[in-house]
Amino acid sequence: MSEISLAIPQGVIDGLPEDSQATKQDVHRAVSGIESRLNAEIEDAATTAEAASVVVDAIEFLEDRMERYDAFVPELRAWGQSPIYAITWRNLYAELIAQLYDHEWLAEELDRERNYRIVEDGIRFGG
Repeated sequence: MSEISLAIPQGVIDGLPEDSQATKQDVHRAVSGIESRLNAEIEDAATTAEAASVVVDAIEFLEDRMERYDAFVPELRAWGQSPIYAITWRNLYAELIAQLYDHEWLAEELDRERNYRIVEDGIRFGG
């Protein structure tokens, strides 16, 4: 199992206003923290399946955060405020999820783990 590397897409940073240095630093810290935590937990994993389970937990966390920020966008617009920061975080989380699936050694295991969790939770399709 190789280390996971995550990058901040330039489009996420470019979408921020010029005076957003604090947010840019927060984005860098967040991505660095996620990457280091995942790599530490993957290093402790005994199998690829165990590592995938850790990454799926992270993906589910990122999806929850992405959905939360996505819900803020129309609300901020309704109040006449700029949703640019909510959009930035939403897009960042979506990009990080896509990057996790880009790791070849992990992609198939992620699908397997997510399917396992769907069945384990008792969700049945077509019935």
